[in-house]
Order: sequence, then C-alpha cells, then structure tokens
Amino acid sequence: MRRGLRLTQIFLIAGPTSSGKTALALRLAAERGSEIVNADALQVYRDLTILSARPTPEDEALVPHHLFGVADAADGWSVGRWLEAAGLVLDGIAARGRPAIVVGGTGLYFRALTEGLAPLPAVSSAVRQDAQSAFDRIGEAAFREDLRLRDPAAETRIAPSDRQRLTRAFEVHAATGRALSDWQADAAPALAADYRAVVLEPPRAALYARCDERFSAMVEAGAIEEVRALLARDLDPALPAMKAVGVRELGAHLRGEISLDDAIALAGRQTRRYAKRQMTWLRNQTPSWPRIDGLEPQEQWGQFLALNPALTLR
Repeated sequence: MRRGLRLTQIFLIAGPTSSGKTALALRLAAERGSEIVNADALQVYRDLTILSARPTPEDEALVPHHLFGVADAADGWSVGRWLEAAGLVLDGIAARGRPAIVVGGTGLYFRALTEGLAPLPAVSSAVRQDAQSAFDRIGEAAFREDLRLRDPAAETRIAPSDRQRLTRAFEVHAATGRALSDWQADAAPALAADYRAVVLEPPRAALYARCDERFSAMVEAGAIEEVRALLARDLDPALPAMKAVGVRELGAHLRGEISLDDAIALAGRQTRRYAKRQMTWLRNQTPSWPRIDGLEPQEQWGQFLALNPALTLR
C-alpha cells in the first residue's frame, strides 16, 4: 500500500464464522457509503460461493464489494498475496474518497494489515520435517519449553494446541538462528494508525447453534452440488479451498461412505471447532479491540454505535 495515502475512514470487522459480520458490514456500508473488502481466506475462491457463506449477489449489488470470489480453487492464495491485493484495493477506495470496511474471519489477514508482514527467508523441507518430527516425538509441552528458549515472545503468544504456529516459529529459528518474533518486528504495518476495529464475540452456545443452522441451510442451498463440481476437478487436497469445512464431509457422502445426515452432523461439528479456533485466536491476538457480544443484527448495530458515538451516518 502506498505510504501517505489516507483513507477517509476505515473499519475492521473481525469475528468467527456465523457471528453476523456480513450483515453488520453491509449495514455500516449502506449507512456510510462505504466499500467492503473481504478478509476471509475462503471467500476469495469463486468455487466456494455457498460453503464460504459469501455475500449474495443481492448484497453485493447494494454497495461495492472487493476480493470476493476473485480466485480459482486451483490457485492457493497466501497471506502475502491477499495483503498485496488488499493494499491495491484500499488505495483505490482512498483515491475515491470513500470509507472502507475490511471484514472477515481470517485473523492472519488482519494482523498482516495492521502489523505488517515480515519478509521471512525460505525454510527447507528438511528443517520443516525436523520440526514436525520433534513435535510428534516429545509432545506439545516439551516442544513449547524448547521454543521458549529460542523465541520466548512467540511461545507466550501462541495459543495451546496451535501446532502449525508452534512448529513455524521453531523452524524459522532453526533455519535462520533468529527468532520469528524478531523477523516480524521488522515488518511495517500496511495501515495508518487511525483505523477503527471491532470483534464480534457472541455467546458460544448461541453461536454454535447458529453454526449448525447455517450448514443445514447451505445443504439446502446447493452445497452438495458445489462440492460435486469441486471434487470433479481432481485438485490437490492440500489446497486451501479443498480444506473448507464441508468439502471432506459432503465428499464422503457423495462417494457413498456416509449418509447425508452423518455428513451434516460431522460438518456441523467441524464448523463449531473452526469457530472456537477463530475466537481463541482473536482473543489472544486482538485483546485491545472492542468487543460486540450480541448475536442478533439489531443488537449488534446498537452496540457498534455505542462503541462509535461520533460516527456520522447518512
């Protein structure tokens, strides 16, 4: 993003799946004349219209939307690629003199946007394998003790059971002799400091119930056909789009391995687990961001206005 180009105003709306982010962003955009920028790693894929709960064509017709459905499932996007694309989009919104709303559930996207993305050196496959093997051999507790000696800041901030981030911090130090935290400290934030952020953090039981309702609604809306078309492409299962909740479960149903009811139940369980991971990440990584604990749209809007009393609406 170009330095010195100020947005008229920018809001960041983060939260777990099914928490109401899309509705809140759409209402704010309509009230403020804003443009919406996607910060959800799965909603960038055009092949996941239903399973990623992308805004509907009717929603997108109300206000400008950016980075929704712009990538093919065969093209795995990284955090860096999203940050580059988002920077260009935000520059364009700023040039038009309009407010921007960045909304989504991918915490790493928000961290890259607000804290920057460190230019990390390449890590060899041998070092990555060593890190994975060490984790399997000694377990998380002992692995954390080792990591604490290498990178105490990373060990402190990484949530329990987050194997991916633990091994990543370990392998960066092993490969470079320098802590991942030190590399990240070199990164410059892409945004100016005048953004406003909020996290949707509704009661867990109510959120989980909505997760179940949403996946059942996805099936009724055509998720099975969406998965059928995706699997017919025979893509690498390691691609991000292939890891979306529902692809594996509905794929098993399509192959005759499990019933539809079992697939829905399994996908519902995975959706709840995904929401829990998102909430844990946001709680640990964005503790200073204001929270909205309502779940219904009108309640969320009221809480949002209470957090932003000086907000001028159209």
